[in-house]
Amino acid sequence: MENSHDCPFEGTGLKIFSGSCIDMLKLSMASHQPLVAQIVTQIAERIRTGDWPEGMRLPSIRRLSADSGVSPLTVSNAYNRLVADGLLEARRASGYFVTRQEDSGRVLPQRTVATSVDSLWLLQRAYESTPNHIQAGCGWLPDSYLFGSGVKQALSSLGRKSELINLGYGNPYGHEGLREQICLMLSRQGIACNTSSIIMTHGASQALELAVRCLAQNGDTIFVEDPGYCNFFPALQALGLNIVGIPRLQDGPCLETLQKLAQVKAPKVFIINTRLHNPTGTSCSAPVLHQVLKLAELYGFTLIEDDIFGDLAAEKTPTLAYLGRLEQVIRVSSFSKTISPGLRVGYVACSPSMAHHILKLKMASSLTSNGISEAIVHHILADGRYRLHLARLREALSELQKSAGKKFQKCGLIPFEKPDGGMFCLMRFPHEIDLLALTKEAALAGIMLAPGSYFSPNNAPSPWLRFNITHTNSPRLFSFLNQRVFQKP
Repeated sequence: MENSHDCPFEGTGLKIFSGSCIDMLKLSMASHQPLVAQIVTQIAERIRTGDWPEGMRLPSIRRLSADSGVSPLTVSNAYNRLVADGLLEARRASGYFVTRQEDSGRVLPQRTVATSVDSLWLLQRAYESTPNHIQAGCGWLPDSYLFGSGVKQALSSLGRKSELINLGYGNPYGHEGLREQICLMLSRQGIACNTSSIIMTHGASQALELAVRCLAQNGDTIFVEDPGYCNFFPALQALGLNIVGIPRLQDGPCLETLQKLAQVKAPKVFIINTRLHNPTGTSCSAPVLHQVLKLAELYGFTLIEDDIFGDLAAEKTPTLAYLGRLEQVIRVSSFSKTISPGLRVGYVACSPSMAHHILKLKMASSLTSNGISEAIVHHILADGRYRLHLARLREALSELQKSAGKKFQKCGLIPFEKPDGGMFCLMRFPHEIDLLALTKEAALAGIMLAPGSYFSPNNAPSPWLRFNITHTNSPRLFSFLNQRVFQKP
C-alpha cells in the first residue's frame, strides 16, 4: 500500500508518492501541450537528471488519476509511453518503477528514435513534432481545418457577457444549453432523446471509459475492432479487461467472427467505430449494422458506438444509434475533430437509466466537466454557423481524399478501400516490407508514419499504413514512399 504524507497542491500540481511526498508535477489545463505529454515530459526530466532514482516507485494509475483530477486513461497513456521509452518498468501486480539509466553523468541524452516503436511511440512523436515534421500518420486535423473563427467569436461574445459563463462546478450532467443543442443535432439524424440522456465529458476518451466501467469489471471480456482505436487499449488493460479483436472489413466488422466469438467468449461490450473508422476510413453498411444489432440482442452484449468522426461523414450514413435507438446502443462523440481538440468537450448519449449510472461514475472521478469549454461549444452550435462549417469541412476532406488517392496510386501503393470522406485512408506497398524498420527510417527523415500493427489490440503484424490525408501535400513524403516502392523486397 502506498504511504503518503499530505502535500499541499500548488496550482494544478500533482503529488508523486514513493513512501513520502517526493516531488510534484505542475500541469496546466490551459497549455497547448496535451496533459499526457506534460506528464511524460516532466517525469522524464526528473529521471534523466537523476532527481528520481532507479527503483523509485510511482503512484498507481488510479491513485495519480484521483489525486490529479485527470482521467485514468491520461495517466495510463503517460506511464506506458515512459515504459516504451525505457524510463519506467511495469512490474506485474506491483506498479511502475524507475528503471536503471545509463551512467553518463547526471543528465542522460534524449534518444532520436525510441527502440520500442509502437502505438505509444507514435502518440509521443505526434505530440512532440517539430514544425518541419510531416505528420503523415497523425490522428487529428490541422488547425486550419478546425473552427478557429467560431472559437474566437464565442470567446469574444462570452467575454462581454460574463453571466453566460459558470465559474463554479456547474451541473454534473454538463451545460444544459449544450445538451439541448446536442439533442437537436441527434434529432436531425433520426435519433430521438432528451437532455436526461446526454452527459458531457472530458472528451470522447472519458466518455468511452465511463461507459465501459458501467458495463464491465475486472476479468470480463469486451470486443474491440481490429484494427481499432489504439490509444484506448491501455486504459482497457488497466481495468483488467480481456480484450478480444473483431476483424474490420470494408463494410464493417466481420459478422462470422463476431458470432463465433460471441458464442464462446460471452462479451459484455462491443466498441465499434461505425462512421469513417479509425484507421481504415471506411463506414459500416446498413445491412451489417442490422446484423450487429441482432447479434448483440441474441448474445446479450451492449454496443458502444464510437461516433467521434460522424460529423465528418455524409448526413445519411447509417448509425447504430439510429437503427437500434439508445435503449440498445450507447453513443459516444465529441467536438475535438470539428471544432477544437483543446476544448476537450465530449458526450455520451444513452438511455436515461444508463445515464444515471454513468453520471455517478463521472462525479466520483471528476465531479463535473469543463463548464467554460462547454459554454464555448454551446455558443458555436447556437450561433448557427457550425452546420455551414461542417458542410465546408466535409467537402474539403472529400476533395482531399480524391487528390491523395491519385497520389498514392501514382506512387504504387494499394488502398484498403477508397473512403468517401474523413481524414484517414489505409494503404500498403505492393510487396512485403518491414514497416517498423521503415517507420524508424521515416522518423529520422522527419516523417511520422503509422503502421497498421499499432492499431491491433494484440499488435498483430499488418502490411497496412494509416495516412492522414490532410498531411499528404508534401512532395518529400511521396519521394520517400516512391523510393521504397521501387526497392527490391
